[in-house]
Amino acid sequence: MTETKEEIVDEIAYESLWQGKLSISGVELRLVFKIYKSEDKLQVHLDSPDQGAKNIKGDVDYYNKDSVKFTFTQINGRYEGKFENENTIIGKWYQAALNLDLVLGKVDKVVEVKRPQEPQPPYPYKEEEVKFKNEKADITLDGTLTIPEGSAQFPAVVMVSGSGPQDRDENILNHKPFKVIADYLTRNGIAVLRYDDRGVGKSEGDFGKAISTDFANDAIAAVEYLASRTDVIDANKIGIAGHSEGGMIAPMAANRSESVSFIILLAGPGTTGEQILIDQSRLILEASGVSKSYIDKQEKLIIKIYEVIKSEKDDSIATEKISLYFDDFTAQLTDEEKSEFESDMAGFKQRIPMLLSPWFRYFVAYDPAGELEKIKIPVLALNGSNDLQVPADVNMEGIKAALEKAGNKNHKLIKLEGLNHLFQASETGSPVEYAKIEETFSPEALKIIRDWILEITSR
Repeated sequence: MTETKEEIVDEIAYESLWQGKLSISGVELRLVFKIYKSEDKLQVHLDSPDQGAKNIKGDVDYYNKDSVKFTFTQINGRYEGKFENENTIIGKWYQAALNLDLVLGKVDKVVEVKRPQEPQPPYPYKEEEVKFKNEKADITLDGTLTIPEGSAQFPAVVMVSGSGPQDRDENILNHKPFKVIADYLTRNGIAVLRYDDRGVGKSEGDFGKAISTDFANDAIAAVEYLASRTDVIDANKIGIAGHSEGGMIAPMAANRSESVSFIILLAGPGTTGEQILIDQSRLILEASGVSKSYIDKQEKLIIKIYEVIKSEKDDSIATEKISLYFDDFTAQLTDEEKSEFESDMAGFKQRIPMLLSPWFRYFVAYDPAGELEKIKIPVLALNGSNDLQVPADVNMEGIKAALEKAGNKNHKLIKLEGLNHLFQASETGSPVEYAKIEETFSPEALKIIRDWILEITSR
């Protein structure tokens, strides 16, 4: 499946619901096909609960007593199957180069995804939709500012999201961590500004052409906007809280703006982008039960690819080299490995342009130590022990060493046991668990963030 924005639909009376599980490299993903009638014609919506995708619109090519075919142009996918009986369809899911078995069973109700922490109005604080300008990029960004009740000037935090195009809530798999954080902090006397990434939601700009330094300028624009709001914000008590890549952007922005008085790194990197991706790949595959033999072979491939990305500036030559390395890699695989990882390898060469994008080239080569070694303001760094995407120990060591080199006397680093990359209480930390966990953001982590901000802004 491919993640996609859900289509907003009115309440629909579905005629039948069919659910099945795709198995991709040991990972199970539920798919739900929802049949309905529109203008006397059968239509279908597709949900992928484990990916947070809902109501992807599709066409019913045919649906008769013998067989079915559903096509989803938006995600380049289709399902074809035959009825084994009135409650079971045996078929296959096709998407791009994927060709996967998928058995559907008739169900009575749609899978319910629970997110008990998501705030619901009315809120005991003020909420404003705001716009602010990044003058360097000549774009206007759109966000939500939550302000505690009262007439004081409040300390404030700008939220900066992780990699990939994110909305102001950092919406992932039906979780809205930034909304949860903003609600908690604002209820406790701290104003929060969260905003749509450039080119996302209501914000202007082109996300695809931007690199991390551009996102740092967006964050600075958000800080400067808060500094201008002296009606409700204490301009001397404005910080940045960045998650994942946002934890890399926060130090960049802080070193470029005197208006930033503290930073919070949530699963922020302390090693190079290349090392993070290598570690991430190995840990996630290990958590999925993949053999050491395959992991070792893939890691050698990844290292070669990253060397090309860093050293070869010509995209066409880089593409050729990466393709040859991939061919050598597949030639070394056993027949069993080729069969098991067919879906992972399918379409790899079509993804090479993404590997050579300006953002990815920048991220692979980037070392956060350079910015962290210049940070003198207070720093709080939180990492989860189960984080497989930005592993806690090695990255916290990198952050600590850099801050000590900076002579920073006011930093606090905490590893939180059992939390994953999204700061959820987890079993293994595997990304497969993210959607299945009802908790959006650890209450323990929320309390630590609140107490630390109130402490440093009360001095």
